[in-house]
This record gives sequence, structure tokens and C-alpha cells, in this order.
Amino acid sequence: MQNLTTRQSSRETVSTISSKGQVTLPVKVRIHLGVKPNGQVAFVIEPSGDVKVTHVKYPDIQSLRGVAGTLKQHLSFKEMRAIAREDRLTNKYGK
Repeated sequence: MQNLTTRQSSRETVSTISSKGQVTLPVKVRIHLGVKPNGQVAFVIEPSGDVKVTHVKYPDIQSLRGVAGTLKQHLSFKEMRAIAREDRLTNKYGK
């Protein structure tokens, strides 16, 4: 016997598209993504045709400020380049 009614899975949340093509993200989805008011989401079309919604953590270059931490002391570009080269060689060849 075939079930003729559609059931919403516990991981599926339905939202209606307005006449302007707008969608309100349901509370469950906003909480899951960690999206705050004025936050941004990205719609990613997968090769399979599925669409994935993700939270945009760093929408612009200014939002990256402080993400990598801070240096205890100022380094010149030459010093930073030498450290990066040493790290790259260590990762590639080991110690």
C-alpha cells in the first residue's frame, strides 16, 4: 500500500516564497546556522542539483579582522616571509 500523504521529516522545514521571491528563514534554520539579524546566507547549487544554504561567516574583508589573532611583536614583511617559508618546508619535508 502506498502512502499518499507527504510527510515532513524532522530535518525538513518548509517556508513559503513571497510574490517578490523572498523567503523567511524559519527560526530552527536561523538557530542551526547561527544567523543573526542582518546576517547573510549563501545558496550553493551542488552538481547534483541540490541547493545548500550556508551561513556566510566573513562577508567582506573587514569582517576578517582579528580572526587570525595578533602578533606579540611587530614583524617586518621579510621576517614574516622567512617564517612562512620555514613553515611550508617543515610541512612538506618534516623536521
